[in-house]
Amino acid sequence: MLKKGDKAFDFSLPDDNNNMISLSQFKGKKVIVYFYPKDNTPGCTKEACSFRDDYDDILKKGAVVIGISADSVKSHQSFKSKYNLPFYLLSDTEKKVIKLYNAYGEKNMYGKLVMGIIRSTFVIDENGIILEVFPKVTPEGHAKEILNLL
Repeated sequence: MLKKGDKAFDFSLPDDNNNMISLSQFKGKKVIVYFYPKDNTPGCTKEACSFRDDYDDILKKGAVVIGISADSVKSHQSFKSKYNLPFYLLSDTEKKVIKLYNAYGEKNMYGKLVMGIIRSTFVIDENGIILEVFPKVTPEGHAKEILNLL
């Protein structure tokens, strides 16, 4: 997994409006990139809504939020609309960026080992360097944890 001090990998993925969004376009801003398993599931909804609720404070700290999952653009449109999410949701249906950031692997789901997206967050500085990595995130309180770091 990428670690604190590493250069973040650049990427380009479609957002919920099918616009290509690249990490490099945010040079000069801090970027919170969070990987999550699936739109409209309980944990992912809690995490997204916590980022939504703290988004104004995150913006005031000079940062933006990008959520990435393997869901389709259409799924992201629905999820974003349903919960009034003000930040970017990017679609990585082929899991290329998810795997590049080592956010895909074996995880325990209801006592069974399965392969899937590992809920993780990368805080990237204005120059594309990773400030902090949160490898196995608990959705509750995570946005506040990020806000305190900024």
